[in-house]
Amino acid sequence: MAMTKTKKQKKLVNYSKWGYFFIAPFFIVYTVFALIPLLNTFYYSFFELYTVGINDVKGPFFVGFDNYVEVVTKFKFFQYLGNTMIMWVMGFVPQILVSLLLALWFTSLRLKIKGQKFFKTVIYMPNLIMASAFAMLFFALFSKGGPVNLYLVEKGIIPEAIDFLTSVGWTRSLVAFMNFLMWFGNTTILLMAGIMGIDQSLIEAAQIDGARASQTFFRVILPLLTPILIFVIITSMIGGVQMFDIPQILTNGNGAPNNTTMTLVMSLNQHLVSKNFGMAGAISVLMFIFTMMLGGIVLKITMGDNKIKKINTTPKKNGKGGRK
Repeated sequence: MAMTKTKKQKKLVNYSKWGYFFIAPFFIVYTVFALIPLLNTFYYSFFELYTVGINDVKGPFFVGFDNYVEVVTKFKFFQYLGNTMIMWVMGFVPQILVSLLLALWFTSLRLKIKGQKFFKTVIYMPNLIMASAFAMLFFALFSKGGPVNLYLVEKGIIPEAIDFLTSVGWTRSLVAFMNFLMWFGNTTILLMAGIMGIDQSLIEAAQIDGARASQTFFRVILPLLTPILIFVIITSMIGGVQMFDIPQILTNGNGAPNNTTMTLVMSLNQHLVSKNFGMAGAISVLMFIFTMMLGGIVLKITMGDNKIKKINTTPKKNGKGGRK
């Protein structure tokens, strides 16, 4: 019997090694196509490396932190970062509010909205459209001779055509609106999944105790929805920092007007086009650090102190030693 048990244990140990065989392809692909390029980016950010002409490569020459100093002092890094965050916030705030409202409507047992599958499909469809195609569509719609201007002038709403893409407010608003349209459906689906994962008995108990709809949302649903909200905020923020395709196509890569829609990745793309790889690496590393810092701040603010405080139910004594 002892020999049989030993053989079975050996077989189990041997079979457990197959797990490493099945997960190996992921780690191989990740190492080759993600980890090694990431480490190379960090490495070459400390070097002067650029290409003159087609094949004339200059460098790499070690320059230490000179690339980082030049990015911060001469490259308008903080201006482009500010542009990126402004347009992200302009799109994300309405996105999270509308998505929360739609998620509550679609998961409400009281409303019982008909045709939910149809509406869910419709709101998710913009997420399936390529961002470049979306940007080209809005460029055509809101150009000076486009359908929007023609309609507004024809109806007498405006006296003459507006050049939307030469106005800072209008251009930023269009970028934010496109980001909102593309992602609010995806956010709605995520929030719906989070709300459906909440125990309905908690919501019913709050309603039986006389809680209003707003109280049920803020004191029951929202606290239990916090993990999904954190995930949505952080992933949306990472996508916002990497904003590129919509403003790139809408402004023809110029960040017009006057670089007010120039994002960090658009500026990074200019260095890659000019083949200044050292500067591009420095910008990428600073973006990486900034994204990590923002993620940590969001986690700190949203998570807070999650310890449950014990409520003291012992009756208090009055000044004369009796109980209140």
